[in-house]
Amino acid sequence: MAHHHHAPGHDEHRHEHDGHGHDHEHLDWAELAPLLENQAELFTPLYERALAWLAKEVTEPGLIVDAGSGPGVISGLFAETFPGARIVAVDGSEPLLERARARAERLGAGDRFDTLTGDMPGVLAELDYPADLLWASRSIHHLGDQGAALAACVERLAPGGTLAVMEGGLPARFLPRDIGFGRPGLHARIDAVEEERFIRMREELPGSVAQVEDWPALLTAAGLHHTRSRTFLLDLPSPVPDRARAYVVESLTRTRDMLGEHLDPDDRATLDRLVDPDDPASVHHRPDVFVLAAHTVHSGVRPV
Repeated sequence: MAHHHHAPGHDEHRHEHDGHGHDHEHLDWAELAPLLENQAELFTPLYERALAWLAKEVTEPGLIVDAGSGPGVISGLFAETFPGARIVAVDGSEPLLERARARAERLGAGDRFDTLTGDMPGVLAELDYPADLLWASRSIHHLGDQGAALAACVERLAPGGTLAVMEGGLPARFLPRDIGFGRPGLHARIDAVEEERFIRMREELPGSVAQVEDWPALLTAAGLHHTRSRTFLLDLPSPVPDRARAYVVESLTRTRDMLGEHLDPDDRATLDRLVDPDDPASVHHRPDVFVLAAHTVHSGVRPV
């Protein structure tokens, strides 16, 4: 399962990459590469804080596995955070892993960076060594049986190794509640539509199992100890840098294209204006655009 990082409070719209049900299996993840990279780079301060938090307890790991790495932005941050570690980026998309390899080379970490192509969680059986740290950023929720997926991850951990999953958090926010046209509260109505899509996506996954998404409890059930959770904030207040604005444009354009049919006509018209570069009130031009997002990391340790 390729995973975007991201994507997006809603992982680059938690679900937008999922298409409808199985469609996301056939989605051209490589086509999304620029969006995935832009988002992950924008979210780098959040990821760096998450990795620093992990580094307090995970000292000098020999092998780090990024399961569902996408184009490898976080894999690269692991290489920088843990200069002694070997990194393996795992993803279903070979073109995204090529980008991950190129990034590792640019960072001077090419000699300790490997990739593994295949679908989670089965592909993890192909790892040569157990992992000291296995990281899964928004990749577990793409798998039908999340509990079984976590158990498969735990099997690939060395004794004393850590599994960290980034799941949950809060939907991203880019605009004030009242933007001066349309009905206030647009973000919340988009969230509701995304939530419905996410339910459908999960229901249609092969072997889908409904589960209480209490991640610490799921980690405990998979055999881990010392579970803990921490939420990390990305707070880019207005006026935002160009890269953040470009991300908001891209994100809302994708929302309009993917979800527009599910919104009422007024909200659709509002989105049309918001993404129209010729409209002075669009996110291309308005001064009040910001990016505020929160992602949660849950971790646990395999008993020695």
